Amino acid sequence: MSHSSRRPVSRLAIVLATGMLMAALQGCATRQNPDPLEPWNRKVFAFNETVDTYVLKPVAEGYKTVTPEPVRNAFTNFTSNIKDIWSTANLFLQGRFKDGTLGVIRVTVNTTFGLAGLIDIATPMQLDKPNEDFGQTLGVWGVKPGAYIVWPLLGPSTLRDSLSLPGDMYFSASTVGTYPRESNLLMAWQLINTRANLLDAGNLVDDVALDKYAFIRDAYLQRRQNLIYEGDPPEEDEPPEPQRQDLPEAPASPAAPASGASAPVSEAAAPVVVADAGQESAWAMFP
Repeated sequence: MSHSSRRPVSRLAIVLATGMLMAALQGCATRQNPDPLEPWNRKVFAFNETVDTYVLKPVAEGYKTVTPEPVRNAFTNFTSNIKDIWSTANLFLQGRFKDGTLGVIRVTVNTTFGLAGLIDIATPMQLDKPNEDFGQTLGVWGVKPGAYIVWPLLGPSTLRDSLSLPGDMYFSASTVGTYPRESNLLMAWQLINTRANLLDAGNLVDDVALDKYAFIRDAYLQRRQNLIYEGDPPEEDEPPEPQRQDLPEAPASPAAPASGASAPVSEAAAPVVVADAGQESAWAMFP
């Protein structure tokens, strides 16, 4: 048999094997056990933490120190405007045509009057930023999340949300690069800029989580369900509450905190902030 005739068979085998693996992971994951790959995920999580501690976080701290805030904000707006295109496309795929139309207007305004998105003019005009991706679209279509997965460098995801990664990668700063070197430089800049924006959130996770892995996992799953159901998920689909460090009960009468003591993080606020840090994780290359 010739090499050319073997290639289609090999590709078909790969597709079938991938489909069988995805089906198996979908079947293994349940509401009570959304993380059947936990032993492997923890190893990847530890690898990501090591890379972040010794490479990404120090670089991001230096970048934040030497880069003026207006420059960082302009680049954040620029990458956010590109992502808005992907979010708007997913609004239409979800059948939310009114929101999709507002998304088109937002991108048009920021691209034309905001200097290609460097300035966010649309938000003050009450054209709110959409936050959609293909994983959410699949969720709206009824696809279950499947197993929780931690990807090297990219951070937390699920089997369903992983299908959104190609679109997230395409609608990022690297897509405007003409040559591979330009695309790689823009990708690295976006990674460092994103990590710099998450420095405070990352410190919060370290302060409140007994088990950082479980805390980020549960907060990520909770946030994704809330995004799919627009803040009102059905009770049977709600993932477990994120684990939080036990904090001392507040005194009966208000009193100022002792000097040097840090104020406790509210239980309502902590999961939201950490969920943001989980989705746009310390390693998220494509926010």
